[in-house]
Amino acid sequence: MPLERPVRALDDYRDIYSVARLASEVRAVLDGSFPVLWVQGELSNLAQPASGHIYFTLKDAAAQVRCAMFRPKRMLLNFRPTNGQEVLVRGRATLFEPRGDFQLVIDHMEPGGEGALRLEFERLKRTLAAEGLFDEAAKRPIPAFPKRVGLITSPTGAAVRDLLAVLKRRFAALPVVIYPAQVQGEAAPASLLAALAAANARAECDVLILARGGGSLEDLNAFNDEALARAIRASAIPVVTGVGHESDISIADLVADRRAATPSAAAELVAPSGDHLRHRLVALTRRLDAAHARHRVAARQRLSAVARHLALLHPAARLQQRAQRLDQLEQRLVSLLSNRLARAQARLRPATARLVFASPGRRLEGLGIAVAALAERLARARTRLAETRRERLMRAVAGLEARSPLATLARGYAIVTRLPDGEIVRAPEEAPPGTRIEARLAMGRLRAIVEPENDNWHA
Repeated sequence: MPLERPVRALDDYRDIYSVARLASEVRAVLDGSFPVLWVQGELSNLAQPASGHIYFTLKDAAAQVRCAMFRPKRMLLNFRPTNGQEVLVRGRATLFEPRGDFQLVIDHMEPGGEGALRLEFERLKRTLAAEGLFDEAAKRPIPAFPKRVGLITSPTGAAVRDLLAVLKRRFAALPVVIYPAQVQGEAAPASLLAALAAANARAECDVLILARGGGSLEDLNAFNDEALARAIRASAIPVVTGVGHESDISIADLVADRRAATPSAAAELVAPSGDHLRHRLVALTRRLDAAHARHRVAARQRLSAVARHLALLHPAARLQQRAQRLDQLEQRLVSLLSNRLARAQARLRPATARLVFASPGRRLEGLGIAVAALAERLARARTRLAETRRERLMRAVAGLEARSPLATLARGYAIVTRLPDGEIVRAPEEAPPGTRIEARLAMGRLRAIVEPENDNWHA
C-alpha cells in the first residue's frame, strides 16, 4: 500500500510581499544601483513649507521626476528657486515609501544656462569689489597724446575694423599695434591673458584697448574671467575696454582704467582729434606770441630797474652811506655805554648797602652780645632752679618725718606684733592670753607674754 503524502496548501509555495516590504526592497535596490546623479531640467510645482524643506518636480519635454531638498542643503543655496527656472541638480535616486513615489533627494542645486553665468558674474563682482580692484583711486589716467596704441582683439572681427577706422579718422598719424586674441569660447580667457602679457612685455604702447563686438552673456563671458581681471589691474600700461554694446557690463569693464560703451567709443576716447589738435595748436601759437611780447616788456622794465639799482650801488654813494651809518652807530654806542654804566651804578648802590649790613664783623658783634645775655639769663635761671628744688626738698622731708612711724614711737608709742608670725596687733582679741608678743619702741624692742586680766594667772 503506497505511502500517502500530506497535502500542502497552495499559499505555502508563494512568497507574498506586503506593500511596505515591496516599497522597502525597491528602495534598497534604487539606493544601491545608482550613483550620485547630475540632472538638468525645469522647476515646476515648487512647494516651500514652514519646515524649511522644498519639494518640486524636475521636468523636460519628455518626462518629469519628483524631487526633495531638505532644509540643511537648502540653506546652502545662493539663489532663490522659482517655477520655470532651468536648474542643474545633484542627488541620489530613491523611493518615498509612504506613497511609493520614485524621487530624487537633492543635495546641490545651481541655475542652469545663462542664469549660472549671471550668478557667477555677481559672485566674482562682489569678491573683486571687496578686494578694491574697482576703486577709482587705483585707476591710472589715460595719456592725452599717446605715442602708440595697442589693440587686444580678434584680428578678423568687426570690432578691429571699427577701431582702425575711428583711429584713422581721429588721428591718422597715430601708430597702432594689434595683439591678436580669441574673444569668444573656452580658450578666449587664456588667449586674452597671453595678448595682454605680450603687450606689457614688449612695452611699445602708451595705452591698450581691450575690445570685442556685442553678443550674449555667454559670448562675452571671456571678459568675466577672474585671472583676466587681475591681469588688467596689474598691467603696467593703462587699459581701456570697449566690450559689447552700451548695456553690456563685464568684469573687465569694471576693473579697467577707463570703460567705453563700444569699441568705437574706446577709439574715440584714446585717440586725439586731428582737427581739435590743429585748432589747439593755433590757439597755443597765439598764446605763445602774446606771452613773448609780455616777456619783452617785462624784461625792459627789469632792465631799467637794474640800471637804477646799479646807480645806487656806485662805490662813492656806497662809501657815503657807510660813513653816515658809521656815525650813527658811534652815537648809538656812546649812548648805550652811558645808559648801561648808569644802570650798573644804580644796581651797585643798594648792593653795597646790603653788603655792609651783612658784614661778618657786625654779625659777630651782635652774636657776642646775644651770647652774654643768654649766659646771664642761664646763671639766673640756674640759681632760681636750685632754690626752688631746695625748698621742695625741705617740704618733702618735713612731710616724710611727720608721717614716719619712728616719729610716733619717739612720742612714747610702740608697735606690737604677734609672734611668731609677726602680724601687727590692733585689738586685744588678736592676742589672747598666753600669746607671745614683741613691742617695737623708739630705742629698741621688748618681748612679753600676754596675761589674762585675772591676777591669779601665772605665766
